Amino acid sequence: MKGIEYVVDARGRRKAVLVDLKVHGDAWEDFYDALVARLRANEPRETYSSVRSKLKAKGKVRA
Repeated sequence: MKGIEYVVDARGRRKAVLVDLKVHGDAWEDFYDALVARLRANEPRETYSSVRSKLKAKGKVRA
């Protein structure tokens, strides 16, 4: 596939992949976003109102 290279070990097993971001930048962003979402799946949740209140207190959001 154009823009994709595999890094292999001494036995020829794939160990990593190099992605040309000029060719596959949009696909990489989608992949990365999905990975981050999966890693954060078990993190505690906050309500919109509590986040908004914290941002207001810091002066980041107007009333």
